[in-house]
Amino acid sequence: MSSAPTTRAELTLRGVIIGIVITVVFTAANVFFGLKAGLTFATSIPAAVISMAILRAMKNSTMQENNIVQTVASAAGTLSAIIFVLPGLIIIGWWNGFPFWMSFGICATGGILGVMYTIPLRRALVTDSDLPYPEGVACAEVLKVGSAGGEEAAESVESGGAGLKAVIVGSIVSAVFYVVVQTRLFAEAVSSYFRVGDRGAATGFDFGLSFALFAVGHLVGLWVGVAMLLGALIGWGWAVPHFLIMHPESGTAAAAAQATWSHYVRFVGAGTIGVAAIWTLAKLVKPVISGLAGAMAASKVRKAGKLETLPRTERDMPIGIVGLITLLCLIPVGWLLAHFSNVSGLGDHVALLVIGGLIFVVILSFLVSAVCGYMAGLIGSSNSPLSGVGILVVIIAALLLVLGVKSMLPAEAGKALVAFALFVTAIVFSVASIANNNLQDLKTGQLVDATPSLQQWALVIGVIAGAVVIPPVLNLLNEAYGFLGTPGVDPARALPAPQAGLISALAQGVITGNIDWSLIAIGAAIGVALIVVDEVLGKTTKSMRLPPLAVGLGIYLPTSTTLMVVVGALVGAWFDRRADRGPRAEATKQLGVLLASGLIVGESLLGVFVAALVAFADKLGFSNPKAPLALVGEDFHGTAIWIGGLVFVASVVVMYRWIARTGQGTVAS
Repeated sequence: MSSAPTTRAELTLRGVIIGIVITVVFTAANVFFGLKAGLTFATSIPAAVISMAILRAMKNSTMQENNIVQTVASAAGTLSAIIFVLPGLIIIGWWNGFPFWMSFGICATGGILGVMYTIPLRRALVTDSDLPYPEGVACAEVLKVGSAGGEEAAESVESGGAGLKAVIVGSIVSAVFYVVVQTRLFAEAVSSYFRVGDRGAATGFDFGLSFALFAVGHLVGLWVGVAMLLGALIGWGWAVPHFLIMHPESGTAAAAAQATWSHYVRFVGAGTIGVAAIWTLAKLVKPVISGLAGAMAASKVRKAGKLETLPRTERDMPIGIVGLITLLCLIPVGWLLAHFSNVSGLGDHVALLVIGGLIFVVILSFLVSAVCGYMAGLIGSSNSPLSGVGILVVIIAALLLVLGVKSMLPAEAGKALVAFALFVTAIVFSVASIANNNLQDLKTGQLVDATPSLQQWALVIGVIAGAVVIPPVLNLLNEAYGFLGTPGVDPARALPAPQAGLISALAQGVITGNIDWSLIAIGAAIGVALIVVDEVLGKTTKSMRLPPLAVGLGIYLPTSTTLMVVVGALVGAWFDRRADRGPRAEATKQLGVLLASGLIVGESLLGVFVAALVAFADKLGFSNPKAPLALVGEDFHGTAIWIGGLVFVASVVVMYRWIARTGQGTVAS
């Protein structure tokens, strides 16, 4: 165990600085990757590995100090989930960019409220609960093993440096490959579109050569990858040809298929995603209610004690400070709602919108904090259906606006109400995203003898750091590529932003009615069928599943995103099974996870950098603004496919062989 609590290092300046740097890097990466793939990656374990490697070179580092670093950095994997809502204001054509102070205010106030709301829930859901907290326990084990002395530490991938090497190698390989792709020497994707039959149908595929997408396949696992493949087959094998026959499009096979997918098939996928997300939430209602009731009852019978008599792991931020910070956060929230109402042409009803909005934020935020905290404890932060929370919140917000405000406004104010619904949903969603992670971090802290109050302050710091980074990164990506569904954006270049597209479509559908609900209904029917199949598989097989949410993403996302995820899932499953047959199986598999995390970070960071070049290409003097780094023309594309494909495959083989040897101890770490 560490030294006495009065002398041991925990919340230190160097730890905070390291945590902020990692937060900035991982937040930028997660924003880009989340908009591209519809998924964000967990940052706690990679942050802990990087932190241990850095602090090990310094004097007097402790396990608790490393825990603070990963706590700060974990905001990157959670607050960046705001991309599931905020781009909706661009997609509906209300914003042209992301105003910094308004976007920062949403992220910062919502994130801090998320930290504050989960503090009263910590004892109920962490201390007095039997929830497994899979990611929190895994991160604690990484910290314990990496900080241990003797033979255990010497053999661990974390403390021995192999974990950091895996992250760095993955980052470098994916970053270099991405840069070469931007030069057009390697192809970005392998594409083929063709007509089907003689009735005008068409279909095709885009197989993206992306290490980040490959890596997310490794992380999500075999059956999620298989489910996404099924979704792609439903979308492009049935839906695109079907709707193209019903609604003919002129032009090439590629143009017709892409237009049909964008105008019709995406909404089928949205219906499947919505039903799947709500089903996931519905399955958790009973355990959430019974778990909260039991945990609260257990908390009431705890003996009250003075601070000095409480164990270190029970010292929360003082409840008076929690209440004060909560009230202080509601002041800028009220200002944001008032300002947005005034600039949206809803100023005549600003008092009603602000008061109603504040009540909505306070009540819904606490409810989603409890629900998200419990879900994260039950199935892990990465598996928690945040998109389902966003769907429910935006539908409730839209219905309340229809019932309470719409009748007092002219018909042309419908778009402003949609924007307001998305705005208030974004605030609640930022609360939900932090609550989804906060208790996971506090569980890690409990297992490594950390002080909860210091972790809570660390999370506030991480929220603020992440909130500073998110708006400019979103602006860069919007200017460089745009978001799918935004008026005037090129669908071939736009970032899919699937959750933001779905949530904005639902808000529009409820308030203005300008959505084809029949497409949503078809997707919902597919979702119901998939739920039945998944439940049957869960009861009749050991490991086979068909997650409906993943199938919905496969329908909704372009094949340039989904197909490489499928390949990564297959390779990751093969790697894990091979590791199980050799020595040090868990260490080897952990290295695979860290390599995949590095692959995501490297490509995503370079993606943000290239987006900056595209956004400012005219000012920087590039002759080709859409591809500023291009060295060759379109006539090289055929050769680039072969070169890029061969290099990609060779890189995967070399990296995974190296990781396998390192994990099994045949390469010095």
